Amino acid sequence: MSKSKNKEQSGIGFFERYLTVWVLLCMIIGILIGVYIPGIPHILSKFEYANVSIPVAVLIWLMIYPMMLKVDFRSIKQVGQNPKGLIITWVTNWLIKPFTMYGIALFFFYAVFKGLISPEIAKEYLAGAVLLGAAPCTAMVFVWSHLTNGNPAYTLVQVATNDLIILVAFVPIVGFLLGISEITIPWATLFLSVVLFVVIPLAAGWLSRTIITGNRGLDYFENTFIPKFGNITIAGLLLTLIIIFSFQGQTIVDNPINIVLIAVPLTIQTFFIFFIAYIWSKFWKLPHNVAAPAGMIGASNFFELAVAVAISLFGLKSGATIATVVGVLVEVPVMLTLVRIANNTKHWFPY
Repeated sequence: MSKSKNKEQSGIGFFERYLTVWVLLCMIIGILIGVYIPGIPHILSKFEYANVSIPVAVLIWLMIYPMMLKVDFRSIKQVGQNPKGLIITWVTNWLIKPFTMYGIALFFFYAVFKGLISPEIAKEYLAGAVLLGAAPCTAMVFVWSHLTNGNPAYTLVQVATNDLIILVAFVPIVGFLLGISEITIPWATLFLSVVLFVVIPLAAGWLSRTIITGNRGLDYFENTFIPKFGNITIAGLLLTLIIIFSFQGQTIVDNPINIVLIAVPLTIQTFFIFFIAYIWSKFWKLPHNVAAPAGMIGASNFFELAVAVAISLFGLKSGATIATVVGVLVEVPVMLTLVRIANNTKHWFPY
């Protein structure tokens, strides 16, 4: 086994390593429930408030809260140590990625795949792609950074600042891109989604970190408290996916090829964004331990947020929700490919 393979095995957890497998299993289970036990999604559909599914909201919150525990806002004091790297992160994530995602998805769904999907479905898939494009990675970037020997201090700062930018940039970017796509959205629900799935868990994570590290110390918080949520996060994600696919069961059975059609532009976008930040870092002569995580955070997605907002805005049965879930499906294999590319091109950065 190669050194890069050994690094992957030790750096990424068992669940994350086989995330694509778990998603496929949940897809199968959910589809079987939707087709053969339709009463379950029918009952779940009754538990909604302001178009937000309460059971799914609880599950997604259980996924996002542990991720927010990893965000250390004290690291922002180090913002001046890698200013070029942070500029690359900010510009790539917020001024490039949402708009290239929109352009690539628009091209494939409305032109390349025009004869395979209806205009209505194309519009829904485009909406899901927009939500993914406006939600750069928050937590998994710690894993990708570790696998490429990224600078831990820089990674902490870029994640912390990225979470703060999400608070102010996500809604207007999503609203603008969906607006020019002539996709009507309930603005109140969009704002409520950000409050539910970003503001509240982010505040809860910060408060938990502050109180627990003050009483028990940082070592206890990072090595004992956070790991306690590992199984809860896994259970929340798996149950959420099963619920989503139970609502989409018959639709997927009738149009299985659509999963592949959605994956194509999402995969192309992931590689494209990575190389924008990675090559930009080389041009600015940044070290590899900054260049790699700079590329990874934009390439990876905060898919939990994208899924949550898609469900809130468009419903569990929407094409937008399926598009965001396909983002989960392709995430790990594509990102592990980028990890290998980054590790095999360290000689590009002799700085």
